[in-house]
Amino acid sequence: MTATDPALTALAQGWCALSLLHGRIEAHIERALQGGHDLSVREYSLLDVLSRQHDGEGGHLQMKQVADAVVLSQSATTRLVTRLEDRGLLERYLCPTDRRGIYTNVTEAGLRLLEEARPTNDAALREALDEAAKDAALAPLVRVVESLNVPA
Repeated sequence: MTATDPALTALAQGWCALSLLHGRIEAHIERALQGGHDLSVREYSLLDVLSRQHDGEGGHLQMKQVADAVVLSQSATTRLVTRLEDRGLLERYLCPTDRRGIYTNVTEAGLRLLEEARPTNDAALREALDEAAKDAALAPLVRVVESLNVPA
């Protein structure tokens, strides 16, 4: 394949469309969450991921798993956890069975904020997808996103 190969050009255009859709959605949700709840998209995502933990087998996530879930590096995730901990939305404690492990849980205040912010997040996502569906280049991607049935 050459640099002007139509298959590569189509692939690059598809990637650009996907990146554009992601950027538009994230920016729309960011404005809504910041304006209504003083939360960033990443902060909301972290609270959401950590709120799904449980005390059963494999119920608590390691920081690498959390980082993967919120699509950040481990160091960026640690800084984000620290910021939310400083706001009283998260707390860290030692793993009761492995003193080397540190768990992070959402506090009651964090759970309340998450529940208050969830409708804002959901509405902003819907609005962003509806707006993107009006763009002929993005409409097929919107349909794919809407058809996905991925567990949280």
